[in-house]
Amino acid sequence: MSQDIREFISPFTEILAFGEPTHLEHAHTWIRNELFEQLAALGYRSIALESCRVRGTAVNDFVQHGMGDLDTVVKEGFSHTFGENWPANRELVAWMREYNEGKPKEDRLAFYGFDFQTETSSAPSPRPYLEHARDYLGEDVDLSTDDEKWSRDEAVMDLTRSPGKSEEAIRFREIGTGMLRRLHKRMPELVADTSYEEWNAAELHLTAGLSLLRYHRECAEPNPLGVRLNRLCQMRDGVMARNLLEIRRLEAGRGPTFVHAHNAHLQRTNSSMEMAGERIEWFSAGALVAPVLGDQYTVIGGALGRNDSFGLGEPDRDTLEGSLQSRFTTWGITEDKPQGKTREDAKQVWAYFPLDQHLMAGVDALLHVRVGRPVTR
Repeated sequence: MSQDIREFISPFTEILAFGEPTHLEHAHTWIRNELFEQLAALGYRSIALESCRVRGTAVNDFVQHGMGDLDTVVKEGFSHTFGENWPANRELVAWMREYNEGKPKEDRLAFYGFDFQTETSSAPSPRPYLEHARDYLGEDVDLSTDDEKWSRDEAVMDLTRSPGKSEEAIRFREIGTGMLRRLHKRMPELVADTSYEEWNAAELHLTAGLSLLRYHRECAEPNPLGVRLNRLCQMRDGVMARNLLEIRRLEAGRGPTFVHAHNAHLQRTNSSMEMAGERIEWFSAGALVAPVLGDQYTVIGGALGRNDSFGLGEPDRDTLEGSLQSRFTTWGITEDKPQGKTREDAKQVWAYFPLDQHLMAGVDALLHVRVGRPVTR
């Protein structure tokens, strides 16, 4: 089924956010590609995905300038295994490169990741991000460290194993803060000697490194696990929101931006989930961005009826998804939100978020997939 996206967006929209209820199936990513082709014809010039902002620069270099090769970019330019294991992402990158071929710079499509470079329960070492900025500035400072002690899961889940308050972490924060100050102070000469793109990449890496240091410091705070996870989820979505607003600043003169991520990162209402036996609640990136952008922010939430590959059966007719099942033969978008109860059969399905009234209050429309497609790993 094909549906005209123009029926569901406003002329004021600057960010069109499209969510999905789980990362366990492919259907929403293939539909996303179809929608982005429609949106490109309507003047949208950028797409932002739930993937690392820093790693995404390699994808953008490929789709805009042909730098690198498709296989390497798909492998290294996405986080969360969203490259090699998601065929729709490979197709998206290849299509964007083909679309951009021969077009002037202002008309080329741009690719962004807008996520933090972490999983909630693990975070990498800040070293490579700080080193990128150090090398750009031409400074001589030792940033060597044992990366494994930062990246292991215990560094997040066990505060006694976290390096976030160590002397090394304090030293890295002082170095990074100083480099950021000098990077901004020397901007005119640095841009003249290199380029704005290289300066911007250095700032992006440096702010990413400092954000990681703040994340690790939070991991070392003597709080109960539930409190710590709650704050970490909030920090991640705070970075996502900052990235989305920065992407809009960069793209403001070229056209609106299409955004794709899990519903929990895009809805206007606060988000929640069960993690490590704890109930976690936080303000999503959408909840943080929406008050800033107002009616320039439009959200289409993703819904899924059935996917046999991970044990999600046919929803009962009196559920919200069950109400949507009868409306579409394959998939479709509706502003007429369904009536019914939250399905109970999905409680044991890991990482699937069923529809509920709270989610529906945070979106403008729903895109429902009747039967999902499995992810092949």
